Amino acid sequence: MSKLAYTDNFDIQAAFAKGKAFIGFLTAGDPNLEATARYIQTMAQAGADLIEIGIPFSDPVAEGEVIQRASERALAKGALTDAIFDMVAQVRETVTIPLVFMTYLNPVYVYGADRFFKRCKALQIRGIIVPDLPYEEKEELETVAATYGVTVISLIAPTSEQRIGRIAKEAKGFIYCVSSLGVTGVRKNITTDIESLVATIKKYTDIPVAIGFGIAEPEQAKAMAAVSEGAIVGSAIVKIIEAYGDKAETPLAEYVKSMKNAVSQA
Repeated sequence: MSKLAYTDNFDIQAAFAKGKAFIGFLTAGDPNLEATARYIQTMAQAGADLIEIGIPFSDPVAEGEVIQRASERALAKGALTDAIFDMVAQVRETVTIPLVFMTYLNPVYVYGADRFFKRCKALQIRGIIVPDLPYEEKEELETVAATYGVTVISLIAPTSEQRIGRIAKEAKGFIYCVSSLGVTGVRKNITTDIESLVATIKKYTDIPVAIGFGIAEPEQAKAMAAVSEGAIVGSAIVKIIEAYGDKAETPLAEYVKSMKNAVSQA
């Protein structure tokens, strides 16, 4: 694939330019990379404003059982980093919404950080989320990523407390606001005082805040988007893919449309 021309459509900010954003996550290689390429296109066409592509890792410490199983299935099918980059190259022939990677430090450093972000730049991957990257140690990775125009997305959780201001002031792209304690996964109720948490974040920055962890139903997405700039859904999408395998296009499209509609009403 030839080098992609630079376009503002790929910028993270484009996801929030037209109102509240719906951000979807899926695990690359689950059930296989060919299906992942189709599902990214399906999600984009159904209204996703930004898609997080999970690079599977054998020890995904922030993930619940649903995404852990997806990572295991993907790795068993050979979803290695080079193959995932090749899949994204195919996707980029038709998908022009912002895409970011979500993975752990190990896959990036094993691949080689400079090499990793150089390939991100070529494919217009403008962001990366690394749940096991401590705020205090982010500079080394952030410096390499910035060289290639890739933003390291900051996470803020209810437990961040006195660190919220420091994290928010330095954040770029958007802030991933973690709605619940624990790992990823569908939750019937989100009991954290998210409105207060977002209000605290907004004292220090004006970049978009999107809320994730536990969101599965349209009502939840609408409620979260009402107090922020968007909602992030991962496990619920991965569960659809787990249930339907390589024939998930229709239920996936219906789900994304319903969630985007809910977010838009916030």
